[in-house]
Amino acid sequence: MRSEHSLATVDGHRLTLSNLSKVLYPEVPLTKADVISYYVDVAPVMLPHLRDRPVTLRRFPGGVGRPSFFQKHVPRRAPAWGRTFRVPRSGQPGSEDIVAMVVCDQATLVWAANLAALELHVPMWRGGRPGRYGLVDLMVFDLDPGPSTSIVECCQVAQFLCHVL
Repeated sequence: MRSEHSLATVDGHRLTLSNLSKVLYPEVPLTKADVISYYVDVAPVMLPHLRDRPVTLRRFPGGVGRPSFFQKHVPRRAPAWGRTFRVPRSGQPGSEDIVAMVVCDQATLVWAANLAALELHVPMWRGGRPGRYGLVDLMVFDLDPGPSTSIVECCQVAQFLCHVL
């Protein structure tokens, strides 16, 4: 199978994008190019939630429905201009810090999408000093509908939380 490559310039940074026609969401079907385009479209809304937070990438190289993996450490071929943050390895005193990528601009977001990083997980704190956790400044309520709970009830709980908080 031949790999296709395209060069792109995003925020003044040159990126090599690969396998743009690879289908990542087969049921729809959406390709890697579609995901990159979507990330560019939502960047103004998404980036403030990622800024200054080390990211764990959940990568789906074969698309959803195929094996995925979590990547905490910066990949070997990460762009030199990418911002990183040293994170202490929780629960393992004296062990080496994790060097994580920080997705703080559109170019880094496109880079992550090109890795088929379909989930970007960030902690509830922003980076502080290297090798130290920052102050917690975020709280997330994960409201999932289930067998006995609909999306309507999840929305009611969200409205209640919004009112109370």
